Amino acid sequence: MENKIALNNNLSLSRIIHGYWRLRDWNLSDQELLTLIEQVLELGITSFDHADIYGNYTCEEFFGRALALKPELRSKMQLISKCGIRLNTDFNPQLDVKIYDYSAAYIIQQAEASLKNLGTDRLDLLLLHRPAPFFNPEEVAKAFDELKQSGKVLNFGVSNFSPMQFDSLQAYLDMPLATNQVEISVGCLEHFDNENIEFFQKHKIKPMAWSPLAGGGLFKPETEQEHRLHSVLKAIASELNIETIDQVMYAWLLKHPVGIMPIVGSQHINRIKSAVDALKIELSLEQWYKIYIASKGEDLP
Repeated sequence: MENKIALNNNLSLSRIIHGYWRLRDWNLSDQELLTLIEQVLELGITSFDHADIYGNYTCEEFFGRALALKPELRSKMQLISKCGIRLNTDFNPQLDVKIYDYSAAYIIQQAEASLKNLGTDRLDLLLLHRPAPFFNPEEVAKAFDELKQSGKVLNFGVSNFSPMQFDSLQAYLDMPLATNQVEISVGCLEHFDNENIEFFQKHKIKPMAWSPLAGGGLFKPETEQEHRLHSVLKAIASELNIETIDQVMYAWLLKHPVGIMPIVGSQHINRIKSAVDALKIELSLEQWYKIYIASKGEDLP
């Protein structure tokens, strides 16, 4: 299986993406983080997923400090960020509640903050973090146009959008949205049920998958669904001579023809390598469906 996947004519991402949501909790020094980044790149993972709010607005700065120790690495990677969520934290003391802000001014402000914190002059991909009940697509289009014309953001996409929400925004844009980052895993089939998978295939959109290991619950199953899945995943791992079920979970996502890109959010290089090694695993169609049926808890109609 190819380690790169083209989203459009000017953007290709690595099939496995490294995510930095929990970077603040890793407690790595700048040098330790740089070492991890280099190890990840050596595995063929070139795409790095961030968001302005991760770590209470600190994770991008941590990454940027590490990258500044070896800035030549920037040319070997694609930097992804997200914006639009405003947290009611010490970063935004004027807010009483968390809100979603997709005004042109805020999108541009946060994109520029991400550039500064990451220590780069451009983002390869900027995503709107979540759909919002108060949303003006003309404001978003204005921000995207300004950021693209200035060269600060090269490509745009969304995260957690439904087909209608995606289409609604796309109608106001001059450039095609590059991707939709959604939750997909053996334990989360939401986007098989809401017609998003069919929407992706219709429009040739390659989705990014957050929480591809179903939040880790399958390693210590508690719910009925987790027990069903754990049993089937263990059996298939045994059939394939694989030691851990995480590779089966990644292989299940990677097999689907829609072109899913799992985001691996670990600091442990062996776990990251495990995801990359899943690129070499070929599930049979029957094995794929055994996992799907175990997740659903019922046979196909």
